[in-house]
Amino acid sequence: MELDRADFEALVERALDEIPDEIAALVHNVVVLVEDDPPPAEPDLLGVYEGVSLTERAADHTGLPDRITIFRRPLLAMCRDAEELVREVRVTVVHEVAHHFGLDDARLHELGYG
Repeated sequence: MELDRADFEALVERALDEIPDEIAALVHNVVVLVEDDPPPAEPDLLGVYEGVSLTERAADHTGLPDRITIFRRPLLAMCRDAEELVREVRVTVVHEVAHHFGLDDARLHELGYG
């Protein structure tokens, strides 16, 4: 599957826009980035959350913004068509946002976002 960077970023923005307002309102101090490739040690990584989840933060937390990075090329490589890509981008974005709320991978798999 092929998709240029701008169109892929638009899919990520769309996935973020689809998060319900009551949940999105609770996301604080997070930046979402798109990179072409994950780190060489993890070539199949679709996304990553880096930061301190809300469940781990102290009341006076003033750290740098948390980061969610979505990796374009692995998502494109795993999808056969645009419909599958839209679905997988959404799942990946929700998965990484859920880490911001303190959900671990096991729970996300149970919920269908693994």
